Amino acid sequence: MTAPFGRRLADAVAARGPLCVGIDPHAPLLERWGLPDSPEGLARFTGTVVDALAGTVAVLKPQLAFYERHGSRGLAVLEDAVARARAAGALVLLDAKRGDIGSTMDGYAGYLRPDHPMAADALTVSPYLGPGSLQPAVDTARRHGGGLFVLARTSNPDAGTLQHALVDGRSVAQVVVDTVRDWNAADGSGSFGVVVGATLPELDVDLTHLGGPVLAPGLGAQGGSVTDLRRLFGRGTAVVPTVSRDVLAAGPDPAGLRAAAERWAAELTG
Repeated sequence: MTAPFGRRLADAVAARGPLCVGIDPHAPLLERWGLPDSPEGLARFTGTVVDALAGTVAVLKPQLAFYERHGSRGLAVLEDAVARARAAGALVLLDAKRGDIGSTMDGYAGYLRPDHPMAADALTVSPYLGPGSLQPAVDTARRHGGGLFVLARTSNPDAGTLQHALVDGRSVAQVVVDTVRDWNAADGSGSFGVVVGATLPELDVDLTHLGGPVLAPGLGAQGGSVTDLRRLFGRGTAVVPTVSRDVLAAGPDPAGLRAAAERWAAELTG
């Protein structure tokens, strides 16, 4: 069993800063890089990003959907990239947003098993089949030192339709946060986090006793800023800010990718 994800994340952030770079090879971005929308183009894009950033960035977050759309050849590209990124010292957060029950959820949690061909450090998951639906993933994470980030308070325009609904006087989003808080309290690993958008107008969930990290997507092209991070979360929360397009748009030149990531890292730690 490896060290718990919470500890490994804290170590990576201390050594490299808190920046998480999303790897989102959608068709328009491949075209912008002058690459074909094919497994070959996907491989060149992904290899360039990993080679440029895995040695310096704390977390890389590949979006599984953009690899799945190329079928088995796309997944083979990601399988190779995950192994290379981890070998270079980056933590890999697989952005899959999986959520199901029983043996199916246990199957999705396989990404956290060290013998999985695409073994990652952490996984994004969706809680909307009920908190208990995620228990197989929680058990797998604890057994193998993995991490989970649970969708809680996202900042897409209609997120409040479900996330603001009340359950016994608490919003659904708060129920999710409190569930994750209880997981962290049970083992003290700090390996379980929530996803809270960096572009929210205000923070309407209480993260005080979460005991784990907050993944905050939305910086850069989606409108979020470092000022927003500090406004929403202050300086006492373990926040993992995510930038995707603002870094990836600096490619295909590896030096450009590194420079863009370094600019964000400097701003986040300034």
